[in-house]
Amino acid sequence: MHTNSKLIFEKYAKQYFKPGLRVLEIGPDGFPSTYKTIIGDNSLLWDTLDVYQNQNLTYSSTDEYHYPIPDNYYDIVLSGQVMEHVRKIWVWIKELARICTEGGLVITINPVSYPYHSTDEIVDCYRIFPDGMKALYQEAGLNVIMSVFESLEYPNYRNYIPGCSLDSRRTIRGRIWRALNLSLGKVGWPVERAYDTITIGEKTNQ
Repeated sequence: MHTNSKLIFEKYAKQYFKPGLRVLEIGPDGFPSTYKTIIGDNSLLWDTLDVYQNQNLTYSSTDEYHYPIPDNYYDIVLSGQVMEHVRKIWVWIKELARICTEGGLVITINPVSYPYHSTDEIVDCYRIFPDGMKALYQEAGLNVIMSVFESLEYPNYRNYIPGCSLDSRRTIRGRIWRALNLSLGKVGWPVERAYDTITIGEKTNQ
């Protein structure tokens, strides 16, 4: 998980994870996930779901649009770096709303600056700004509390260019680019950093 996703989750979403809530994280990056570790509250029931088989998952769904979960079950439904890999997001967002309790929250984080990264196993379909996210949420009956795209990586430089998180560059060439980029950034060179959209919506009684 890249740095900006963690930073905007902590800034905007962490405050909503109150003790004792039921949380479903779709597409966790590990066990425990980075988001769960950031929250650090063992009183939460934190379940997980993905579309592959893993004994650590609470649910392994064979259908990306229909989950084996009752209606109105989770207080928070969370996903990060998932939406861009879902073909029919207008169907998917309604499933997230269905399993969320009335008065509960659907929280999504999705990249807007990362380059195309499709593979044989994973599609890469969308980059969505707040206007698009608000339309998706409203179509699913979710009242948008906030939706914003920004980067919190590498503060205090003068100029930036949207791209990948420099912290995600693991190769020797990538590390050299990171060091060079941050060094030149001190004299005005545009520093590359990731931008993401975070959206939080409440399920209303309709």
